[in-house]
Amino acid sequence: MILFSLYALSACHYLDIVPDNVATIDYAFRLRSQAEKYLYTCYSYLPKLADIGSNPALLSGDEIWYFYPYQTVTAAPPDNWEIARGNQNKINPYLDYWTGTNRGKPLFQAIRDCNTFLANIGNVPGMDEMEKDRWKSEVMFLKAYYHWFLLRMYGPIPITDQNMPIFSGPDEVKVYRQPVDSCFNYIVNLIDSSLAGLPAQIDVQYNEMGRVTKVIALALKARILVTAASPLFNGNHDYDNFVDNKGTHLFNSKYDPDKWKRAEAACKEAVDACEAGGYHLYHFNPAVNTYALSPDMQTQMDIRNAVCEKWNSEIIWGSTNSMATSIQRWAQANIDPSVTNTANARPYSSYAPTMRIAEMFYTKNGVPIDEDKTWDYTRRFDLDTATKDDRYEIQPDYVTAYLNFNREPRYYADLGFDGGIWYGQGRNNDTATWHVEGRVGQYSGKTRNTMYSITGYYAKKLVNFLNVIEVPDGLYDIQGYPWPVIRLADLYLLYSEALNEAEGPGSEALKWIDLVRERAGIPSVERAWADYARDPQEYTTQAGLRKIIHQERLIEMAFEGERFWDLRRWKEAETTMNKPIYGWNVEQSDPIYYYQQVLLFNKKFEKKDYFWPIPDHEIILNPNLVQNPGW
Repeated sequence: MILFSLYALSACHYLDIVPDNVATIDYAFRLRSQAEKYLYTCYSYLPKLADIGSNPALLSGDEIWYFYPYQTVTAAPPDNWEIARGNQNKINPYLDYWTGTNRGKPLFQAIRDCNTFLANIGNVPGMDEMEKDRWKSEVMFLKAYYHWFLLRMYGPIPITDQNMPIFSGPDEVKVYRQPVDSCFNYIVNLIDSSLAGLPAQIDVQYNEMGRVTKVIALALKARILVTAASPLFNGNHDYDNFVDNKGTHLFNSKYDPDKWKRAEAACKEAVDACEAGGYHLYHFNPAVNTYALSPDMQTQMDIRNAVCEKWNSEIIWGSTNSMATSIQRWAQANIDPSVTNTANARPYSSYAPTMRIAEMFYTKNGVPIDEDKTWDYTRRFDLDTATKDDRYEIQPDYVTAYLNFNREPRYYADLGFDGGIWYGQGRNNDTATWHVEGRVGQYSGKTRNTMYSITGYYAKKLVNFLNVIEVPDGLYDIQGYPWPVIRLADLYLLYSEALNEAEGPGSEALKWIDLVRERAGIPSVERAWADYARDPQEYTTQAGLRKIIHQERLIEMAFEGERFWDLRRWKEAETTMNKPIYGWNVEQSDPIYYYQQVLLFNKKFEKKDYFWPIPDHEIILNPNLVQNPGW
């Protein structure tokens, strides 16, 4: 051993050796290949938005509900489910993205890694300068995105523009939260700085899809500025007294109409970039199937596959580190009566949309169910029997609720329900489709204490029609897809909203919402309200069109994680989410009793719930942070 040691010392100095398990900054940027690994490290912090237990917006609100007490064949209750039930806390917060615990990611660590990359990428020898500029721009965008994710969740945050030196003193590391306007401006300026080096599109698609492009950056900038102009952050007097220990006000409570002008301009720039890049609202190509589709089913597939078909013409940003696989198992109803095996591999069928979501969708005439003068709102819980005319939406001769009849195509594309048609899953002929039978004793109904819908509804929108339930074992073959972080329809509706707020109602504001409605198979706003609404002039006022745009967003973006944030930025969560959660009586077999509303939970939303609590131990370590109001 002594001789071996002498030989090793004579061969080289130990300081010249970088062991495989010890990374140094110098080593990380010594070669292009190592720098590329660091680039992917910066990407690795992107939140897993397709994971129902990690995305705050999927299960923390009022859109989806579970049975209680929670039981599952696979895991403990998702942390955000506890938030939905009002159990968020500041001692050990659920989905803690501040420090990275309880299913959250450490986003401040992500920002520090981004800063390290930006400070060192210029030192990589022999690397093409254009590629350096691109990587630098990508990481600048990621740095902005991580700040944005924290801002939307926690409100005012510390801005981490550069990493602190290792020799920083105790007072230097006790940073302050910055006012929200400063946070928004910093994030947007960072995105603007990233634009020059970002590619207009991805050329090497086989291994670069999901990486940041200029269109992605412009679309996110539009979303950020619309949020900055919205009531939660613009003229919100609830935070008049929200100050730090220096007396700095962290919210500017004065309403600024110019914020909407800025948002409008950002939306237009993003929309123009999308049009120049060839993005357009998706339409399903029936040529992939053996059989031609009816117009009704074609429209439903236009809607479903705008989410589920990977890299389609509408996806502005699909997150490749958030593949939608397991969420499909939770959303899929058991639709094959031949499947009797209750093994873990079968669909779990318990990702259940609430009754308020079912009532949110329009009638077939494109207006709310309580405003359509041709649709009897008082009968919505009555029973009715489907006929041959309903065959693309409801199984003929099946008894179901009046609520399920004569609804818009998105209702049937997005929701599975008792008696509802479920196209695909091995049957691509729309005259011989599956349908749900969800009452006790039926093949889609409750058969055990796990794997059933507590409300009687299923989030069909998230399920790829190419998935197949194999018989007799019930194994579930899933076709995954990257989670759609931003779709073109989302951007169009943001643009419509910004135009209405900045300019008032008009043809330009209506243009973009009507494009989304046209793809959804419903009349334009003007025609729908003029012909069917109890208040035919509602869309002609700014307040009226605002209400219409808000509902349109809630419908079009259902189950994609936008409702949670939209209701907050509009300051509507304190009313909308302060209502009971209802479902059908899924314990019953007789339709007379099954179609009775059952109270599942008395949902509460307090003003403090608009922002996550900072973990209490962080406040103890750094009193300069100050806790969010109410916590």
